[in-house]
Amino acid sequence: MSIVFIADFFAEQVLGGGELNNEELINILSSRGHEVAKVNSHVLTPQIVEDNKEKKFIIANFVNIPQNVIPHFYNKKYIIYEHDHKYLTTRNPGVFPDFVAPKEHVINLEFYQNASAVLCQSSFHTDIARKNTDLENIVNLGGNIWDLDSLKFMSELASIDKKPTYAVMNSQIRHKNTVGAIRFCNVKGYDYKLIESQNYKEFLSMMGENKSLVFLPETPETLSRVIVEARMMNMGVVTNKLVGAASEPWYALKGHELIKVFHTKRNEITDIVLDKLS
Repeated sequence: MSIVFIADFFAEQVLGGGELNNEELINILSSRGHEVAKVNSHVLTPQIVEDNKEKKFIIANFVNIPQNVIPHFYNKKYIIYEHDHKYLTTRNPGVFPDFVAPKEHVINLEFYQNASAVLCQSSFHTDIARKNTDLENIVNLGGNIWDLDSLKFMSELASIDKKPTYAVMNSQIRHKNTVGAIRFCNVKGYDYKLIESQNYKEFLSMMGENKSLVFLPETPETLSRVIVEARMMNMGVVTNKLVGAASEPWYALKGHELIKVFHTKRNEITDIVLDKLS
């Protein structure tokens, strides 16, 4: 199968959770013999879409797609691999009661309707998307994809003795609410460590040595990779009701048992992607 994978950014450009997930999906698809071409959304033109009309499209983050390009996908085979809520003007359903936006805030609906499938990250994410769009082509992937090397590394960190400290992710993204997590630790009298590194393995290592993670997002997290990583590394988690991972049955697991789940998820999620593209 020939696939064009479209995203605002790829892992070699931005080291985010969505980008890491997408990169490993691309790697697995390639390892299965599929031809995958990466295209940044901002360079797309109607002509590029038409020139590739015989191929299948995976559209991940698409904020930077020119509006005049979007209708050219409608008669093509494509799926939307949703990482947030781009069917809303705010991309944040958390500002609305029960996460349901007024209809005037719903956008890109025809783009979602014409997709073979809209793939969501968790039951929590799926439910919010359905409530706002009433679409029937929404599918819950029930997780993310991690590369084998990272899973092995987290397996090693799951076995180490933990320090009696709480990890707080030092994020510059306001809605990740580092300030609130620090305030919580101070009120509770918890000894905490701010965790920050642009090196992924170093970040995991710094986080995994602590007994728990404190993460109190201000907006709904479609999954929250950092929460899942903490659980895989055998850590406790202090969080709120805005984390998608907590809506999945595997959330009760931690350590090596949870890592086994995400070994399985690698093929399970890829199979769903291929099924919806076929």
